[in-house]
Amino acid sequence: MGFRQDHLLGIEPLAPDEIQEILDLADDYVALSRSDDKHSDALAGLTQINMFFENSTRTQASFELAGKRLGADVMNMSLAASSIKKGETLIDTAMTLNAMRPDLLVVRHPHSGAVDLLAQKVNCAVLNAGDGQHEHPTQALLDALTIRRKKGRLHRLSIAICGDIAHSRVARSNLILLGKMENRIRLVGPPTLIPAGMADLGCEVYEDMAEGLRDVDVVMMLRLQKERMDGGFIPSEREYYHLYGLDAEKLAHAKEDAIVMHPGPMNRGVEIDGALADDINRSVIQEQVEMGVSVRMAAMDLLARNLKRRRQAA
Repeated sequence: MGFRQDHLLGIEPLAPDEIQEILDLADDYVALSRSDDKHSDALAGLTQINMFFENSTRTQASFELAGKRLGADVMNMSLAASSIKKGETLIDTAMTLNAMRPDLLVVRHPHSGAVDLLAQKVNCAVLNAGDGQHEHPTQALLDALTIRRKKGRLHRLSIAICGDIAHSRVARSNLILLGKMENRIRLVGPPTLIPAGMADLGCEVYEDMAEGLRDVDVVMMLRLQKERMDGGFIPSEREYYHLYGLDAEKLAHAKEDAIVMHPGPMNRGVEIDGALADDINRSVIQEQVEMGVSVRMAAMDLLARNLKRRRQAA
């Protein structure tokens, strides 16, 4: 049926076949990115604006590189020095952007739903680069691509998502995506960091790492979102690492060929042992970074195709 979306605001609106189409095209872009000539003209003549209301060196750099490899004119808006700081509303920003006639708008915002609101007000394709505690769709897609390339499939796997579930938009997007692809999902962490009712979503919930990791195919660690915590969610980082930080002893409960993931940036010695994070036999953290560029290239390419079709039909 093809990719049917006008925007990429979250994983929730995507059908399984649309997820597969993004990943299949991303596979092609992995090959392009590994070649001597890394450039395509898929976005030639189009303008991409990156608006990051929240800092994220990794995600912004990945989107910028993706756009440039596809031939887009890429502009990064420095929001710390922009009119936003002078009291301009999100709607005012949308109207200003519309006047610039961008084709692709990449937005990261600290408030859930802000990216969706912008998408309703602009005449271009909008990609959500993370909004509040809502979603981070391209992170889930790059995680899915990493898993599929390492495991040869993206269905009927046993996947443990561990750590700060409560504050993580990465966890939410991954839960939705991996659920759509018929995987068995376990959530592992202290009760203070796992929202109530998660078992009702079809997840298995564990407080003990040894039990939670038993015989899983994938161990996905999450960053402690300390900037979003307003209370004593953990007794101390040292105690957290002792109980929930991933090390070789805890990983031994997973399958022998289980892969280790982390969306970054990592707090070494808190969420994961540094030596394990760098273990090329188990860790795919660097592959996740590489897959991020290719997934974002694929998503922007598909959205741009739909944008061009809509404009031609208008």
